[in-house]
Amino acid sequence: MPRSVNAVASRARRKKILKLTKGQFGRRKNVWTVAKNSLEKGLGYAYRDRRTKKRNFRGLWINRINAGVREHGLSYSQFIGMLSEKEIQINRKVLADLAMNHPEAFKAVVDAAKA
Repeated sequence: MPRSVNAVASRARRKKILKLTKGQFGRRKNVWTVAKNSLEKGLGYAYRDRRTKKRNFRGLWINRINAGVREHGLSYSQFIGMLSEKEIQINRKVLADLAMNHPEAFKAVVDAAKA
């Protein structure tokens, strides 16, 4: 009896990988072995960078808050210390948005922390 290889499933598996690598450069998009390696690497980077993105945004928010409070004669650490002393619970994302887009509202928060 001849050997059965199930070409349908094999082709489907390869097509799935090649579909995911669509849009990549050179042989990464159409040569099976290169595409498979490229996809594995890309998915690894995607997993890692979903976590790195959170770190990067927190750093960005801290920089924006620091720039905003320096105009009011404070440093970032002093400001955050004052907020926790007064039990004002506003997260860094909102504080950064206020510092950038609504300076008068941010000034009110700084004054509340100072008082």
